[in-house]
Amino acid sequence: MPQTETVIDAAVAVVQRADGRVLLARRPAGKAYAGYWEFPGGKIEDGESPRAALRRELHEEVGIDAESVHPWITLLHVYPEKTVRLHFYRVPAWRGEPHGREDQELSWEDPAALAVAPLLPANTPVLRALGLPAVYAITHAAKHGVDGFIQRLDAALARGVKLVQVREPGLAPPALEDFARRVVARAHARGARVLVNGDAELARRAGADGVHLPGRALTALAARPDLPLCAASCHDAAELARAATLGVDFAVLSPVLPTPSHPDAPGMGWERFAERVRDCPVPVYALGGMRPDLLDTALSHGAHGIALLSGIW
Repeated sequence: MPQTETVIDAAVAVVQRADGRVLLARRPAGKAYAGYWEFPGGKIEDGESPRAALRRELHEEVGIDAESVHPWITLLHVYPEKTVRLHFYRVPAWRGEPHGREDQELSWEDPAALAVAPLLPANTPVLRALGLPAVYAITHAAKHGVDGFIQRLDAALARGVKLVQVREPGLAPPALEDFARRVVARAHARGARVLVNGDAELARRAGADGVHLPGRALTALAARPDLPLCAASCHDAAELARAATLGVDFAVLSPVLPTPSHPDAPGMGWERFAERVRDCPVPVYALGGMRPDLLDTALSHGAHGIALLSGIW
């Protein structure tokens, strides 16, 4: 983008029902890209915060008042005629019944299978991000033993866990591949996806869905590994920026809170976490000292969800 080009900031709402469907609006005749579907929102006025703009736009466009607003991802999109920076917020609770106050059509859509088209191009990456669950579980066979862990994995999958990372530095390569294959088989049988830590080739051999890159690998890579899913471990803003440049699907930022293995080591805390993920273009999970009851806290500070090593099994 040329340095002199003006960027238009806009606040955009992912209004999502309990069944997972999101609210889309069709741009009415007379507006640019008329007939395209988009998430509701609009331009941030001078002196207005993105959150305030979001609340105003939701009231003006679709007649609802947001009760709960969580910062999420920020995307930069270059159209032929302008460049926009879209500040996305998730809105899980609101007052009122959505209706088109500007004569626009509305539709509640499944993000994984839209029944409407075309979608405004700037909104396309959001659908992929919405396919990520709120909980990212990291294997812990080192604590429970391989067979004992597999039993715990089966129970967690039955409870609804949908995203698992295989990370077992204590297992030798042959045993690790066998373990990864067992995790993948069980996860896929339950409709869950699996990433393997640090080894794209092992992920392919095990039939996993992707690879999770350790922070030290980010600078060494020239391109994202060619797998359906790619994630990255990050510890600061620079690593988050590098992960976004590589085009990962999501990142994990740690440590947020003290962990059982390092109880005396302070984490970055929620406020610093929020600062580091602000305006990040990829979804970020909070890791370090996480428990299921901290999910709402994580969401309110800009996290996509929480990653758990001990607290999930």
